[in-house]
Amino acid sequence: MKEFITVLRRFVPPYKRYLVWSVVFNILSAVLNIFSFMAIIPILQILFQTGGDSVPQSLMPISWDNLQEALSNNANYYVGQLIQNIGPTTTLLVIGIFLAFMTFLKTGAYFLSSATIIPIRTGVVRDIRNQLYRKITSLPLGFFSEERKGDIIARMSGDVAEVENSIMSSLDMLFKNPVLIVAYFSTLLIISWQLTLFTLVFVPVMGWFMGMVGRKLKQNSIKAQALWSDTMSQVEETLGGLRIIKAFCAEKKMNNRFDRINSAYRNDIMRVNIRQQMAHPMSEFLGTVMIVIVLWFGGILVLSGDKMLTGPTFIYYLVMLYSIINPLKEFSKAGYNIPKGLASMERIDKILNAENNIVENPSPRHIASFEHQIEFRNVSFRYDKKWILRNINLTIPKGKTIALVGQSGGGKSTLVDLIPRYYDVQEGEVLIDGVNVKDLGIHNLRQLIGNVNQEAILFNDSFRNNISFGVDGATDEQIAEAAKIANAYDFIMQTEKQFDTPVGDRGSRLSGGQRQRVSIARAI
Repeated sequence: MKEFITVLRRFVPPYKRYLVWSVVFNILSAVLNIFSFMAIIPILQILFQTGGDSVPQSLMPISWDNLQEALSNNANYYVGQLIQNIGPTTTLLVIGIFLAFMTFLKTGAYFLSSATIIPIRTGVVRDIRNQLYRKITSLPLGFFSEERKGDIIARMSGDVAEVENSIMSSLDMLFKNPVLIVAYFSTLLIISWQLTLFTLVFVPVMGWFMGMVGRKLKQNSIKAQALWSDTMSQVEETLGGLRIIKAFCAEKKMNNRFDRINSAYRNDIMRVNIRQQMAHPMSEFLGTVMIVIVLWFGGILVLSGDKMLTGPTFIYYLVMLYSIINPLKEFSKAGYNIPKGLASMERIDKILNAENNIVENPSPRHIASFEHQIEFRNVSFRYDKKWILRNINLTIPKGKTIALVGQSGGGKSTLVDLIPRYYDVQEGEVLIDGVNVKDLGIHNLRQLIGNVNQEAILFNDSFRNNISFGVDGATDEQIAEAAKIANAYDFIMQTEKQFDTPVGDRGSRLSGGQRQRVSIARAI
């Protein structure tokens, strides 16, 4: 429960007003429920003609000392007056209309209490996805070299959905059920404190049984969600490498590999769901056992001639007791759902709490343009324990075309990645016009650099938006000029919608050379 409350404190505060309205409507629903069911007592008295010889002749003042007796006396007085004035059958109709009207108000309040929770549920899930996306775009490239794309996609989709289905769906449990339990329990105490205290003996026993079954659910859920990430990673790798899979006739091998992962996920999620399905039958059985025991003990009190607990009043007590069981069952159900959501929240937090080791200078320097040279001064870099670059000294004057030549894995791409601070050096420094790149604002630094990758990366958008990517307010003339410089203008103009033509997923509608030209136009 502590972890659950912590999650709510992180994400629910922007929606406090909805919580207030939900609590108000829940209180109203509970009060209306109590008074609507109270109509059962006079209905039973009329039907079975009980209490006819002892109808109160006057109202009794209400105080804490005689609350139960005064309420019962005054209710019986008004019912007796109705019977004398309009007859028992018409009184029965009036009480029935009262019951229907109170039920209408109760269900209306119940609907409003649930409706005010929905903006919280949907808003929190949206906020979590936004936070995840912002965190992903802010993390350094080094983080993603250690994480699989499929796993990150699984956390943004499956884990966030599990948080909504488990934690957010339990908000009703937190803001409705306590109100109902307190209201119904107070009513039970007023009706018969002896019977209520006897009932309380069995509630901890029920709670212990529920907790015993649900303890391992969170652990199993974490394992199942990890396997779901493996499944999504397999799908992502297959889509990215479909050309290679077909070229090497490896369809059967990949199918078998996916089946192993998918079956392992199925087995784990099956165990989790089977354990979760035990919540309702177990709570139903334990609730029935409690009702039977209460029925026996309450029957003893009624048959012994207890004036405060008549037959009709005892039936009303049982109705209220059954009403309090439903919120208790919801608590038990939440006890199974919440651990699944907390397991997913742990996986989400691995991204949200990931450390960004590319730290921006609190008082960054700004340079408007590149004027003189880029210098690597005694630069050393390593990804883990093995040094990739060691004591590199290199000066690159403005206007020169520089080629880095060497064997694969020699550190050529790494050396280039140190300039825009995709990674930070462990030793030495990288300078632009004599200014250490660590002293520059990160966005200011990267806006000085045009980037054309060996693998042209395009977005599923139009030529226009791909070329102007990262440049706000680019004019049509600037976009066309960049395309002409990159020798992309002619083939763009031959397409159906010209600059507004979509390029497809990762530029799939273009040839490799065309993708490179659009990528060069974007850099320009």
